[in-house]
Amino acid sequence: MEFSMIFMFSSTLLFLVSSPTNVHAASPPAPILPPTPAPAPAPIPPYVNLTDLLSVAGPFHTFLNYLESTKVIDTFQNQANNTEEGITIFVPKDSAFSSLKKPSLSNLTQDQLKQVILFHALPHYYSLADFKNLSQSSPVSTFAGSGEFSLNFTDVSGTVHLDSGWSKTKVSSSVHSTDPVAIYQVDKVLLPEAIFGADIPPTPAPAPAPEISPAADSPKSELTGGGHAPGIAPPNSAYRIINSGIWIQLILAVSGETCSFVCLPISAVV
Repeated sequence: MEFSMIFMFSSTLLFLVSSPTNVHAASPPAPILPPTPAPAPAPIPPYVNLTDLLSVAGPFHTFLNYLESTKVIDTFQNQANNTEEGITIFVPKDSAFSSLKKPSLSNLTQDQLKQVILFHALPHYYSLADFKNLSQSSPVSTFAGSGEFSLNFTDVSGTVHLDSGWSKTKVSSSVHSTDPVAIYQVDKVLLPEAIFGADIPPTPAPAPAPEISPAADSPKSELTGGGHAPGIAPPNSAYRIINSGIWIQLILAVSGETCSFVCLPISAVV
C-alpha cells in the first residue's frame, strides 16, 4: 500500500515537472549574417605626362621648349593630375612659330613670354563637343587671366575658331582628348591683346656715329673753297684791275713829287 502511494506521488511529481507550462522554451539561435564587403577603392586616374605627349605627337618642339624654359610645364602638369577640373591646351606647330615674323617673341621679357605660353591653356577640360556651348559664353578666361587675356570661341559647322583680339586661328586636329587632359593643335600662335595690342617694336638698330662739324669760329668754316665768305660773290677780274690801277697812280704821284723836289737845281733851292 505504501509502495503504491509512493509510486503515485512520484508519478505526479514527475508529471508536474515535465509539464509544458513549466518548461521554458529555448530561444532560437541568432542568424549568422555574412560579413559586409568593404567598398572597393576608387580607381586612381592614370598619370598624364604632358612632356611625353607633346614629344611624341606632332612637331611641337618649339612650344615644348617654351613650356620648359618658362616653368609653365609644372603649372599645366599640376592642373592635369591634381585637380578635378582638368586642362585644355592649344598647341601651335613648329611651323607656326617659324612663320611668326612680326611681332617676334624674342623681343619679349621673360614675364611676357610666360604670359603668352599660359595664354594657350584653359583651366578646365573641354571636349570638342563642349565648344559649341562654350562659344555662347565667350570670352573665356585662360591661365594667363581674364579681360585682355581671354579667348573668344566660335563653332562654325563643327570647326572651332579662336580669337585672341590680336590673332585668329582654328583647331586643326585633336592630339589628345581624354578627361582630364585635352590637347588640340592650332594653326597659329595665340597672341594676347594685353601684350601685343601695343605692337611690340622690333629691336632698334644701333645709331650711326655722329658727324664731326667744324667749330663755328674756325676760319675755314666762314670761307668757301675760293677763300671768300659764304653768301658774298668773289671779286671779278675787272674789280682787281681797277683796284690795281688806283694803287699804281698813287705810287706814281708820290714818286713824281719826290723827283720834282730832288731834281731842282741848287740855285733854285738857294
